[in-house]
Amino acid sequence: MSQGSDEGQRALLWSPTEESVCRSRMAGFARWAEKRFERDLSGFEVLHTWSVDQPDEFWRGVWEFFEVEASSTGARAFHDPVMPGARWFPGARLNYAENSLRWARSRPDDVAIVGEHETARAGAWTWTRLEAGVASLAQHLRKAGVRPGDRVAGVLPNIPETILALLATASVGAVWSVVNTDFGPAGVADRFAQIEPRVLLVVDGYEFAGSVRDMTGSYAALLTVLPTVEQLIVVDQLESSPVLPELPVGVTRLSDILAVPSDPSYEQLPFDHPLWILYSSGTTGKPKGIVHSHGGVTLEFLKALGLHAGLGPEDVAYYAVATTWMVWNMLAGILLTGARVITYDGSPTFGGPEKSFEIVARNRATFFGAGAGVLSMAQRAGVTPNVSMDFSALESILVTGSPLPDATWDWVYSSVSPTVRLGSDSGGTDVTSAFIGTNPYQPVYRGEIMGPYLGVDAQSWNAQGERVYGEVGELVITKPMPSMPVFFWGDEDGSRYRAAYFDMFPGAWRQGDWVTQLPEGPFVVHGRSDSTINRGGIRMGSADLTHVVDRVDGVAASMVIGAELAGGDYYMPLFVVPVPGTRVTDQLKQRIVDAIREQVSPRYVPDEIIEAPAVPRTRTGKLLEIPVKKLYQGADPSSLNRATAEDPEVLDWYAEAARRHANDVTTR
Repeated sequence: MSQGSDEGQRALLWSPTEESVCRSRMAGFARWAEKRFERDLSGFEVLHTWSVDQPDEFWRGVWEFFEVEASSTGARAFHDPVMPGARWFPGARLNYAENSLRWARSRPDDVAIVGEHETARAGAWTWTRLEAGVASLAQHLRKAGVRPGDRVAGVLPNIPETILALLATASVGAVWSVVNTDFGPAGVADRFAQIEPRVLLVVDGYEFAGSVRDMTGSYAALLTVLPTVEQLIVVDQLESSPVLPELPVGVTRLSDILAVPSDPSYEQLPFDHPLWILYSSGTTGKPKGIVHSHGGVTLEFLKALGLHAGLGPEDVAYYAVATTWMVWNMLAGILLTGARVITYDGSPTFGGPEKSFEIVARNRATFFGAGAGVLSMAQRAGVTPNVSMDFSALESILVTGSPLPDATWDWVYSSVSPTVRLGSDSGGTDVTSAFIGTNPYQPVYRGEIMGPYLGVDAQSWNAQGERVYGEVGELVITKPMPSMPVFFWGDEDGSRYRAAYFDMFPGAWRQGDWVTQLPEGPFVVHGRSDSTINRGGIRMGSADLTHVVDRVDGVAASMVIGAELAGGDYYMPLFVVPVPGTRVTDQLKQRIVDAIREQVSPRYVPDEIIEAPAVPRTRTGKLLEIPVKKLYQGADPSSLNRATAEDPEVLDWYAEAARRHANDVTTR
């Protein structure tokens, strides 16, 4: 548990004023719901209790309050409120893209998206321009034969055109999926080959870390690993470069498509029609395709972004995010609220560790979202952004992906803004939203998450399925959420879906996070309860890294862990067993780093590469990643079951390595 959450040591960092609570959108929703449903909903605790005890009223209320556009509306929120299998708003028909772009009618000339780059001039997309572009690309997809249920994929950075492509795909009723440009062909194939996309969007190039990266050389390899692709669409970004890259015959430029005007048309789809496919970490194989729905995402985002984040037409919002992370989907989802969004495709450290803050200040953003690493990096670099930057417009900062270190909580209030509402929210790719997080009613305490989101019955359970307070337990959700997956891709009988969330506690969703719920109500998150690697909120299976490392010349075997440590720190060591008769030299370490950067992503370069005598395995050959992770988190070596190890002495070596690391941290 982090220091700020210890009983008797709770550190109050910020409190809302009565005025700020009253003018919040959540309070406005509560006042509206009191009249609509004849309820007393004063205070967040009462509002939350109503939202989980009366889910039909609550979710119908979200639909009506935000005036969701639909060709038909279901009379009830639920057909049967069970997990898994709840059917939401039976009979309703709507389209996510239509709800995102409805602001083009009332505010056609307002800016919807600002596209920021490292050095290139920022581009502004009005609602009219965005809607027109979506209509043109959607019409092109229809003419190409794309129909509802077909898949459209993108290997694209965080630029306005990526949001446009998502919305055009949704307009047609096709299913969207995207990864960032730092994924190599093998990583792309692991995700996209299984969903068999008909159309692939790529970028010709982009600025990153001070140089222009030409992506045209990757097209042939991508088409080789994705044989179902019938059309390649290239998103123009290099118009200003001296030499335009030549494109293969038959490849279409997005700029040519957008030059053909078309009228907006939105396919009306059932509530649970697939919208997009996100991916699990791939710990035990290829990443699982997690499918979310048009209706579920629309309602969940309106609640999370409209009520909890409090975003609306007068707001400017920026998420420091890559397209692979589900938070990019939330960035695109901000358009549902009518707020202006900012995209950025460059390095988070271009020009210095405060790059994200510079974007926030220059655009007078009211909302800033980021992974914990973005803020802790700036804090550890010793920068004080508010000395040279104006954050007077900034109202809230939302941190997710991993726990925020204690020192960074204090740094935000001393070096960014003393009046900002700093929230640490915890959710997942699984629901493309948060389970627990911030709200405008309650104060901010260091290291703590305020409590459950509206409509989310989040609890901490022990191994016996009993609710616990003040001790570490599993994060469990006991009531369905509309954005829970409609299915896993290729999971015909639903068995993998049930195994992922419902095996431990039948009828209740187990997220796989270790949490403590304090007696006062807030939560402290301790990290994953499995062996998933979690870097900046993007989860990846350890095998994704070790399969690459093990192919490096000079490596006999490898193992990687990601350990959440005290104070919110995260430590990711890579253990390497060299080929017999050799050592792990600096040259070998560099080859390993280069392989990870090129074949996986620079995000997953380990904190340390450690030479090991062997990798620990069970007698059946399974890696003992979780026991080693627990050792680095402070577990007593005597608590390990050495009898299960193929070679107990190897496990002893890891226990000693963990002890030495703990001593090193203590003496720094």
